[in-house]
Amino acid sequence: MQGNEKLERFLERYPHRHRLFFERPHVTRRQFFTLAGAGVTGSFLARRAAAGEVVHQVPVTMQNKAHNVIFILLAGAASHVDTFDFKMVEGATPSSFNPAKVSGLDWPTGLLPKLAQNLPDMAIVRSMRSWALQHGLAQVWAQIGRSPAGALGDIAPNIGSVVAIEKERERQSSQVFPTFLALNSGGAIGSGYLSAAYAPMKINPATSGLPDTINVDGAARFESKWSLLNALDAPLRVNSPIGADTEDYDGFYKSAKGLMYNPVVDQAFRYTTAESQRYGNTGFGNACVVAQKVLAANQGTRFVQITIGGWDHHQNIYDANGLPRLARQLDDGLSTMLTDLKANGLLNETLVVMMGEFGRTVGRLSAQNGRDHFLQQFVVFAGGGVRGGRAIGSTNATGAATAEFGWSRDRDVRPEDVEATIYSALGINWTTVRYDDPFGRGFEYVPYANQDVYGPINELWA
Repeated sequence: MQGNEKLERFLERYPHRHRLFFERPHVTRRQFFTLAGAGVTGSFLARRAAAGEVVHQVPVTMQNKAHNVIFILLAGAASHVDTFDFKMVEGATPSSFNPAKVSGLDWPTGLLPKLAQNLPDMAIVRSMRSWALQHGLAQVWAQIGRSPAGALGDIAPNIGSVVAIEKERERQSSQVFPTFLALNSGGAIGSGYLSAAYAPMKINPATSGLPDTINVDGAARFESKWSLLNALDAPLRVNSPIGADTEDYDGFYKSAKGLMYNPVVDQAFRYTTAESQRYGNTGFGNACVVAQKVLAANQGTRFVQITIGGWDHHQNIYDANGLPRLARQLDDGLSTMLTDLKANGLLNETLVVMMGEFGRTVGRLSAQNGRDHFLQQFVVFAGGGVRGGRAIGSTNATGAATAEFGWSRDRDVRPEDVEATIYSALGINWTTVRYDDPFGRGFEYVPYANQDVYGPINELWA
């Protein structure tokens, strides 16, 4: 418990980073916009921050084994004790879950049969614990790697946006895909105070492919319109006398045009009915199809976020339309994606990270035959050189608390540590502090990482 006690003492000293939601600073988002002096429509289109604007880093050794990341958010919070930290509860767990030992781990083979075959490529961190039990708060926390109620919580970018700005220098002029793609993730956090150029492109996959990539008047007429547009207002957008906000629009126009009438775009974002059925014929499965096709195209996308919601099973968790239905979608989509990434050689360079915002209560079900919110949870890692077929850390017999931490910091894993792990895997220094934030406080990629409070789970590669 020594590591946890050290962390608790640190949080007592710096409580503003982890206040409860109702203790957040009394400055609304609208007030922030006013203070920033740019208005709602312009605040997040501020001057594009360059990836080189880094003023402080602690020298660290990064894993640097992954080229891409696929981040899967199980919105609603999946029950850890029914899935990736399985605990058989007499009189509660359905016999259809068919528990068995797979790769030495207790596994619900009746619930997640296909992922059982992928376990040799998966490492499950079971010593993870959430900071909060409110869905919106904890979901944002998982995406920005810090307290949304903290000093810079309102302007913090998505992890994917940090990846986008760090990897911009590696983009080739021929690459036209967005660096950060969000699939079925309408609620994905955006680029925060960073330029909107680093925000996620949000789409819901469809067999018709990426929408609005052709013009109703045809390609020739579109090119004519494009030329006319540039003749009329290019001087207002390029080296604009109006300001940097307008220059950002020029970047948006050019990025959008690169996606139009492009056969590479069609190949990556379209999929057949047969492909959809192979991935489970669900929204989540379709997102997994597109994710692996986009990465295979090698057109500049480095971070893909996929959201699969509906895990908030307070009632009737074991009904056919409850956990079993969602688990089947997850099993079909994720297992096929991992298999295809491995087959085309992309798994070794793609880190797959999957987590919810927290876990669910353990032991017997509630009076409503469900499981309520609970801090103990799990996070799954695969690919990117991660050594799979094992669990890191363990919980007690009920899954209520960590029994063995399983990593060098000798404490529970937190969302900040997951964020640091992603950055390390991609060769991004997680201790980076930028001083281009609106408040001039210094924005840390991972809070207090330069003081060695949070850091990557290096044991994943051990």
